[in-house]
Amino acid sequence: MQQDGFLIRVRGQVQGVGFRPFVWALARRMGVRGVVLNDPEGVLIRCVCANVSVFAAALRDEAPPLARVDAVEVAAARVEIGEGFEIGASEGVGAETRVTPDAASCEACLAEMRDASDRRYGYPFVNCTHCGPRFTIVTGLPYDRWRTTMARFALCSDCAAEYGDPADRRFHAQPVACPVCGPRVWIEPEADDPIAAAAERLLAGQVLAIKGLGGFHLAVDATNAVAVDLLRERKRRPGKPLALMGTLEMVRRYADLSESAEALLADPAAPIVLLPIEGEPLPEALAPGQGQLGWMLPYTPLHHLVLEAVGRPLVMTSGNLSGEPQVIGNDEARDKLSAFADAFLMHDRDIARRLDDSVERADPPMVLRRARGRVPGTVPLPNGFEDAPQVVAYGGQMKGAICLLKNGQALLGHHLGELDEALTWDAFLAADRDYADLFDHKPTVVAVDLHPDFRPSRHGAARAEAEGGAAD
Repeated sequence: MQQDGFLIRVRGQVQGVGFRPFVWALARRMGVRGVVLNDPEGVLIRCVCANVSVFAAALRDEAPPLARVDAVEVAAARVEIGEGFEIGASEGVGAETRVTPDAASCEACLAEMRDASDRRYGYPFVNCTHCGPRFTIVTGLPYDRWRTTMARFALCSDCAAEYGDPADRRFHAQPVACPVCGPRVWIEPEADDPIAAAAERLLAGQVLAIKGLGGFHLAVDATNAVAVDLLRERKRRPGKPLALMGTLEMVRRYADLSESAEALLADPAAPIVLLPIEGEPLPEALAPGQGQLGWMLPYTPLHHLVLEAVGRPLVMTSGNLSGEPQVIGNDEARDKLSAFADAFLMHDRDIARRLDDSVERADPPMVLRRARGRVPGTVPLPNGFEDAPQVVAYGGQMKGAICLLKNGQALLGHHLGELDEALTWDAFLAADRDYADLFDHKPTVVAVDLHPDFRPSRHGAARAEAEGGAAD
């Protein structure tokens, strides 16, 4: 039955972050009747509410930790609702909303992983609405399980109960899984305990290829100078600094850690943070001639399990041939990384798109490489851009990147690298198509660098001509 009520539109980073169960709990607390659902513009609430201004303010002020609320729009309307408040099915297709970046494992999930009495004890894919893979697994919008690379993993009865319970922190957590129904991990050459075997190989000075969120890493024991030299020799990377992964306690042992740097390390984005070298010595070959090292905390359950089994910091450098994009597929890894790695720690959750680790400074704050954990986050543009035409902008040749402008937001794409390399250029073209398809982007303006011979400049001019415009 239709009655006088309200339509409330919430825009921003509000899908895949537990926003609908948050609204459900808030509505029950405030006595609001209605329904909340995802659609291409974000989150839509149809409701009857005695004090809509208080309810709307709470939607912004009490939002879940990974949410970013850009706007809460309230309009009086005739609505058809029942007696209670429910979470409705997603509506529509297209992409006016944003995908949430991948987020580091939360403390609640890690506690379950370490609890011998929990059904997810030791499980390397534990996650909830507050953490886990997002952009690296999504294949379409709105963000639902069947539009992710988790679609082929049918939920067991226990996971389905959590997924369907609005009071559970895994309600509609699209990557939710457990050892019964979810992805599995193994090591090649085969061993009964993949994590223990991986740790044994790392402690023996071997090179291990590890499948992560946005691609494969090549890992060695960072305290073992011989292993570091072996990795450099095999990868033919004589001097470029190598990224490190460690617990917070490990980082403090080897680096000068300020409060701001510690906060940045612990951010859900879990970037690599450049830190001054201080304390116990590490091999000079990690960053020859440098006074700083790039550190990150473990950001997936698999990383935590391996790091805890090893008990030492690890080198975690991109798994790729020199100049090529990071490897993301299992067969691709076997083909391209066998010359580098002594063993492979694999899993069967597909990676929808490759993302390197982000690299940042804390003092002063600076993003040096925008990638995993930050992409596809957006930057709100100043007032007046809401009605601006859709724009795609292509960067220069050496550090290729893409930017989309739509609905007053600038979406900055991920680091792509040196575009002279054929495979990196192919990755650039794939990313261009991917962003356009995923975010339903139809530019009327194409912006390029003024250098006419840059590959992105030529590509932009060709795209503009094909779509009936001109590159600016």
